[in-house]
Amino acid sequence: MINPVYEKYADVLVDYSVEVKKGDKVLIQGTMAAEPLLKAIYTKVLKNGGNPLVIPSFEEQEELYFEYASEEQLNYQSPFLKHIIENIDASISILANYNTKSKTNIDPKKMQKRSLANKEIMEIHMKRASEGDLNWTLCQFPTSADAQEAKMSLKDYEEFVFQACHLFEDDPVAYWEELGKELTRIADYLNDVKEIHYKSDDTDIKFNVEGRLWVPDKGKENYPGGEVFTGPVEDSAEGHIRFSYPGIFQGKEIEDIRLTFKKGKVVDASAEKGEELLKTLLDTDQGSKYLGEVAIGCNNGIDQFSRNMLFDEKIGGTVHLAIGRSYPETKGKNESTIHWDMLCDMSDGGEIFADGKLIYEDGEFLI
Repeated sequence: MINPVYEKYADVLVDYSVEVKKGDKVLIQGTMAAEPLLKAIYTKVLKNGGNPLVIPSFEEQEELYFEYASEEQLNYQSPFLKHIIENIDASISILANYNTKSKTNIDPKKMQKRSLANKEIMEIHMKRASEGDLNWTLCQFPTSADAQEAKMSLKDYEEFVFQACHLFEDDPVAYWEELGKELTRIADYLNDVKEIHYKSDDTDIKFNVEGRLWVPDKGKENYPGGEVFTGPVEDSAEGHIRFSYPGIFQGKEIEDIRLTFKKGKVVDASAEKGEELLKTLLDTDQGSKYLGEVAIGCNNGIDQFSRNMLFDEKIGGTVHLAIGRSYPETKGKNESTIHWDMLCDMSDGGEIFADGKLIYEDGEFLI
């Protein structure tokens, strides 16, 4: 028997986020820790007439891979996965950690090589998604490990996830459709803007967004949604920013990140903790020192930091930047094998200017 809350969760993901129709080929991925949600999604796809393919993973799978994979295996590109990504109609990926610190001692250079090996597959996915040929979403199943990472009990973390996803609403889809209208209004305003300027404590940075498209995240590609984002002109970022929340990369924490940009490129980077990893990430490839995304969080159902960017980047009253690859739908052109988000609190004294006009203050839009 399927838990009613996961049945509701699956209904929103399948009917709203990826809109599964009869005959659709649907990839479902997640660890076996997410079995209740995997079952609910699988069942819902079948009810919609879709053809589900489930690829589960087991505990310690990634740790074993990076411990024993040879150089040749790290550089291997799976023709099977490539074929799947080229041919599916929809993809649902579930985050569900057994241990959020499982990659702590893995050599970052090994992860970097694996990321480079998967570059073509990632590019195929992003291209098909940007062209409207592939619907995809990423969601969270609450586990004890993720609850511990968020410094919550499992019960509290479950409530946090369901609240962020607005699953306590009688009709979650109606909620997301209404929020989507507001996010679209904000995005439409920003699409007429040439320059964006973020200012807050230890932050003063500008970038050009002329000709780029601001996208409202309505809970489609990520669930939950609740942000507006774009890809800035690649050589335009000027200034400095301090990220007031820790940066999390594959379970590894980097604290008190400070970046300085000139002509779009990171020219100085430091961190109180994890600086070596930060610099390794910035040296991944030619595009990893440039911004692929700038964004504003707008989901007021997320009221605390959880060390999970699926939720944290949407916190109302925050902004975030991502180094690396741009999303093609924003008309951004930066190319990289990584896309890594970092978060800055704007709720106490933060300001956003659009072409010199104050449009956002203390975490709230003024437009």
